[in-house]
Amino acid sequence: MECYFCKNTSGEIDFKETALLRRFISGLAKIRARRRTGVCAKHQRKLAQAIKRARHMGLLPHAAR
Repeated sequence: MECYFCKNTSGEIDFKETALLRRFISGLAKIRARRRTGVCAKHQRKLAQAIKRARHMGLLPHAAR
């Protein structure tokens, strides 16, 4: 499986792109594992940081309702 970010973007993951980040969050608002998403280790770290920043800014939920 190829990394989504290596293939499709310039490598930058922006915390303001909530529609993209929601693809990598489970139904319970947990960050999905690398083996489930197919993202490489480098981008998984950046993805987790972007999701955490978006949660801190109130753009993404911390937990499902």
